[in-house]
Amino acid sequence: MSDFWKSYDITAAEFGPGYECYPLFGTVHLVELAVSALFILGMAVWYRRAGARTRRRILVGVTAALLADEAALLLGMALTGQWNWSYLPLHLCSINVFVCLYNTLFDQNWCKEELYALCIPGAALALLCPSWLDVPSWWTLINLHSISIHALLVLYPVLLVVGGYRPSVRRVPQVLAFLFGSALPIYFLNKPLCTNFYFLNNPYGNVITTAFTNLLGEKYYILGFLPAIAAALALMFFGDVSAVGGGRPPEVTYPDFEHAYSKSLPALRRGVFVSKNAPFLQIKNAVFLRIAVKFRIFDFWAKNFAKALDRGCSA
Repeated sequence: MSDFWKSYDITAAEFGPGYECYPLFGTVHLVELAVSALFILGMAVWYRRAGARTRRRILVGVTAALLADEAALLLGMALTGQWNWSYLPLHLCSINVFVCLYNTLFDQNWCKEELYALCIPGAALALLCPSWLDVPSWWTLINLHSISIHALLVLYPVLLVVGGYRPSVRRVPQVLAFLFGSALPIYFLNKPLCTNFYFLNNPYGNVITTAFTNLLGEKYYILGFLPAIAAALALMFFGDVSAVGGGRPPEVTYPDFEHAYSKSLPALRRGVFVSKNAPFLQIKNAVFLRIAVKFRIFDFWAKNFAKALDRGCSA
């Protein structure tokens, strides 16, 4: 059998336990991360500039790519006689493939919120700390599938946010209900199937859960997920003040902002402004900011930055 098709079990039998096809943050890993980041950024820029019909086609295309990617792994393992229960699409990221499908079909805010709050940090963390390195080389079905599907899972909710969806901390209870509501049956399903979906039944094979084990011990490693989830949600909703004071604060414009900024930073004075219709900082020729990622953190910091500049120039 070609190395391209080999599963984790065959790799372990041939190369021994603990084998990794490339080191974390080695050359291959960094190239994969760079290609993924450029792909996500390029798609976000395209989506931001596209019209409504093209945006719809892009979302449908990304959803189809996710389903095809998942199907390719399942078919590859089945056709080579290597399929077992562990290839069921029951990890959180695999379940999010179907959340993306459901959102594409029915356009549900709870789907968008779950994908923003859990899928972005979860898939990004999987790319940074991959758990699929115990295959013969980077040029294997499992590695290529894992990189591409996690990049697509980061991309899909990024497109939603770029397209105008505004995450809200008010929907966090829905996100947690989905997470724990899906984790509970998965935990009990793992035992009869001898699987480890959600990494709930043993800590091995994952850098993050191994760290939890080192801190808390193998018996209690699962408790490490609680502060990790809290930290991820705090990061994703940092600057969101919509739950304070009965709703989102009113839009505020700063008529002196452009003048203040021009006095403070002459080198950028011709291209910097705060837009009333897009409350985040925009800089001429700065692609990253012009993709219009409407996270509330941009709103929050842009306004406070403007206030600070106005105060500095009026002093």
